[in-house]
Amino acid sequence: MTVPAPRDAVDDDVPLVRRWRPGRPVAVHRTLAVLRRGGGDPTYRREESGAVWRATRTPAGPVLLRVVAVPADAELEATAWGPGADWALDGVPELFGAADTTAGDFAPRPEHTALVDAWRAHPGLRVPRTRAVFEALSASALEQVVTGVEAFAAWRRLVHRFGEPAPGPAGLRLPPTPEQWLRVPSWEWLQAGVELRRRRVTIIAAPRAAALERTLDLPAEDADRALRSLPGVGVWTSAEVRQRAHGHPDAFSFGDYHVAKNVSWALTGEVLDDAGCAEVIECYRGHRYRVQRLLELAGHRRPRLAPKMTLPTHTPNRAVRHRGTR
Repeated sequence: MTVPAPRDAVDDDVPLVRRWRPGRPVAVHRTLAVLRRGGGDPTYRREESGAVWRATRTPAGPVLLRVVAVPADAELEATAWGPGADWALDGVPELFGAADTTAGDFAPRPEHTALVDAWRAHPGLRVPRTRAVFEALSASALEQVVTGVEAFAAWRRLVHRFGEPAPGPAGLRLPPTPEQWLRVPSWEWLQAGVELRRRRVTIIAAPRAAALERTLDLPAEDADRALRSLPGVGVWTSAEVRQRAHGHPDAFSFGDYHVAKNVSWALTGEVLDDAGCAEVIECYRGHRYRVQRLLELAGHRRPRLAPKMTLPTHTPNRAVRHRGTR
């Protein structure tokens, strides 16, 4: 990854503004929603106008990015504050799927009517690419083997506690740096509901953050192999990272409790496990995550035949929460 030369003087209150004409309709929030870790994510905000604010870190420093569509001009307007402003603005096309060059090759099979309808509703859907590997990994590690509610609450608490205010006016917070993650005390992890198995992934990854960023330059299979060489990173975590940081349209979330079941049900009317779903979507190899995302956007969820999973109480904050809500 090339690090831009720093500007001589950076004023966090003075933004840079650029416009980009993608040559296709772009729904800002719909594209970036996969980057939001729950409705209370302190690094992400959506306005009623459709504009999205995102606080992140770059090789040049922290940045706050605001992107809004300007339909009259068929453009996106991006505004950035902070030392990483130039880097973030340079990356806006990739953030909105410019690197996803295979979308034009995708064609749903006629028998998969749910997918046909989803593709018509979201034509030309592109997979975003943030170029922020460690950031995606540290967030995805919190989501291993727990419910979304638990994972998002942990992310929210830890970012508030150990991140820092983002540049600019939005009041968002930056995700912790690798060094800041390493300084999180064990009791803070526990108070956030994160047991040793999940926190260990981030702790091991933090000293290797620079090497993780270099996976952006690798072919998809090599990037997957490199990520999975890290202890605690398996098929699911690698896919979640590559969907966001690398923009890989084939990075299907195998190993997820719901995804294979929902996708197989939407395409065949049957609820299948990972192996069964893999057979069904093999015909879409190269686009399997695109299939997953399209069906998610269309709202396809298999019928629930049993109660939802209950939240466990094996860490301190969960035990308190459950006692208090009975």
